Amino acid sequence: MSGVRPTTDSGTGPGDTTGTHGGRSGVPARSRGAIALVEANCTVCMLCARECPDWCIHIESHTETLPQPGRARDRRQPVLDRFAIDYGQCLYCGICVEVCPFDALHWAETHDYPGTGGAGGLGATSELVAERDDLTASVAAVPPPPPLDDGAEPPPERTGPRSQKVSGGTSGRPSTLFGRT
Repeated sequence: MSGVRPTTDSGTGPGDTTGTHGGRSGVPARSRGAIALVEANCTVCMLCARECPDWCIHIESHTETLPQPGRARDRRQPVLDRFAIDYGQCLYCGICVEVCPFDALHWAETHDYPGTGGAGGLGATSELVAERDDLTASVAAVPPPPPLDDGAEPPPERTGPRSQKVSGGTSGRPSTLFGRT
């Protein structure tokens, strides 16, 4: 057996997926996890579904009309009815997470996928679709963002209402273009 390195009896060899890797039991160190949905952030813009190379994201929605007293027109708001990811087709490329402009999709460090099937594995393929409830339950496993770099502006959530705009700049920063020679 040249070129093949068998695993040890303890199950912690190179091909092991049952040992502990990086503090996560049964998961290879480089795996990304599952995709979590923050439903409150989803605006049903469909960018994630359109940019997905496998078309594994399924979104259904409808539009509700909200009356606006004192206004000429009522407001129309999209409402999310169904958001599902078919993990049988998903490449785990992360394009959907990157393209979402409202941070509704995140990588979660959970690996509890649907599709376990019965004792003999029957029905596993049909169960690989994670519906909205499964995806929103994974939000608790989303790790916090890394700390900001030194000298970075604090996020708007921590500064309260936006400060007054300084002439020529954005987000309260003075413009550096006018100081150049």
